Amino acid sequence: MFTRRTFSLAAVAALGAPYLARARTEDLSNAIGDMPQLHSLLVRHEDDTIFAQAPRVPGLDRPANIKSCSKSIVALLLGAAIERGEIPSVEARLSEVAPRLLPADATPSAENITMEDLVTLRAGLQRTSGSNYGGWINSPNWISDALTRPMVAEPGGRMIYSTGSTHILGAALAEATGKTLLAQARERLGAPLGIDVPAWTRDPQGYYLGGNEMAITPRSMLKIAVLLRDRGVFDGAEVVPKRWISESTRPHGRSAFSGLSYGYGWFLTSSGYALARGYGGQIIAAHSRRRLAVAITSDPTRPARSGGYFGELLDLLNGPILALS
Repeated sequence: MFTRRTFSLAAVAALGAPYLARARTEDLSNAIGDMPQLHSLLVRHEDDTIFAQAPRVPGLDRPANIKSCSKSIVALLLGAAIERGEIPSVEARLSEVAPRLLPADATPSAENITMEDLVTLRAGLQRTSGSNYGGWINSPNWISDALTRPMVAEPGGRMIYSTGSTHILGAALAEATGKTLLAQARERLGAPLGIDVPAWTRDPQGYYLGGNEMAITPRSMLKIAVLLRDRGVFDGAEVVPKRWISESTRPHGRSAFSGLSYGYGWFLTSSGYALARGYGGQIIAAHSRRRLAVAITSDPTRPARSGGYFGELLDLLNGPILALS
């Protein structure tokens, strides 16, 4: 029964809500003020951007290098290509999708690596990231270098974080669609989301780097977070199939470094976030249940380890940002 007392309590709560929201955003402002590595933070709840600050350059409207967040964008493009029938399914093998990419001396069974193996970073090949990254990008053929590395695990087995795997996937997308990775990003994500995607690094054979060095603005990052949060829909239109987003945000592996689960290009936290993670502390995150979308940029020249700055960013996501919903 709605009594005078309950009406009074409801009125007090309604009057107090703006002050509570202001206090929570102030808490968030104070928290990022103590994080000198952080460049910008955007938070959207439901249809409103409720926090937008860039305490350090380059700001909210200039491109920032999103580093390995690019891997998550390549994963979305794979879903788009499958939906269009350009790639038959995630089970399609590399030899079926892009046979031209396989060098004559490819590691035995490399031809049987599937699109799912690549997008979940379970190709089994020796990693090209970490201490191997410099040698890999200095090689004359990045795809050949990656595909001639030894198998250190069964394809489809454990997760091996490797930019080479996502680069192979990006090149396979280019072969299958007849469009460069840049053209796909602009046409299939950039246009429907209203995002400008500048050209980025290409390998010696002309394939755009799949998994690193893409640069977009923090506001564009937030739009991608909204797309993920809303299960592939943006501004009322389906951009990426809902079923692809559902499969992308289901665990398929686990990172040996952070302990986080990994889906189709997205890390998954126990608190409910799906997030893209790039070197230095670049993050695109979505929490569908709490209706949150988050974009974070940071100094791309400094590391962000799970036990250090990245851990601080997770605390930020799980603490003052989650409290805003």
